[in-house]
Amino acid sequence: MRLSKVMAERGICSRREADEFIERGWVFVDGKRVAELGVRIDPQARITLAPEATRTQQQRVTILLHKPVGYVSGQPEPGYAPAVSLIGADNQFDRDRAQRFHPSQLKNLAPAGRLDIDSTGLLVLTQDGRIARQLIGEHSEVDKEYLVRVEGDLAADGLARLNHGLELDGRRLRPAKVEWVNDDQLRFVLREGRKRQIRRMCELVGLTVVGLKRVRIGGVKLGDLPLGQWRFLRDDEQF
Repeated sequence: MRLSKVMAERGICSRREADEFIERGWVFVDGKRVAELGVRIDPQARITLAPEATRTQQQRVTILLHKPVGYVSGQPEPGYAPAVSLIGADNQFDRDRAQRFHPSQLKNLAPAGRLDIDSTGLLVLTQDGRIARQLIGEHSEVDKEYLVRVEGDLAADGLARLNHGLELDGRRLRPAKVEWVNDDQLRFVLREGRKRQIRRMCELVGLTVVGLKRVRIGGVKLGDLPLGQWRFLRDDEQF
């Protein structure tokens, strides 16, 4: 297997980062430096990083944003601003107790997962390929929790189908955990994030979503982070 693929699958870094580290001569396979892209290795080989690579990873930041409605999480759309445009010194929530924002932290800062333009709540942006893979990789097991305000009449078997039994685009959805919080609000816990998944799930059982807020990703909660503000992921937090 390609060295970069093995590194990504083991969670050492992303493929892009692996190529960067290899080109810089920061990767060792069974104790031997590898500095050529495209090298194939035994999938069981021992891979280590030079201290320079480890320091580079430690300097990469992960940011938690309370995204407002009207911002797109990924590529900007005509007439709408990307969520990353909200990251700056003026709206850093933890500036009195964490590192101060620096414009260099915007370089290669990308959302690790989507949050629809008409949804609000916790959005993760990161420079760290390991975290991106953990949250949006094909085999990610990190769950996400949403509070969803709805209107309409739920079908008789609707709640059971929301938990397990729906399919979108011809593919069965992974089991979810869905329960009522009050008369017009549901709590969803999902382990996948297909496009507009919750809204489409609700439509299939007679409900219309009128408000959607993501409040948790894995072990990290939105908490008291104000709308439109952001903070750094703390050292004691893990997804």
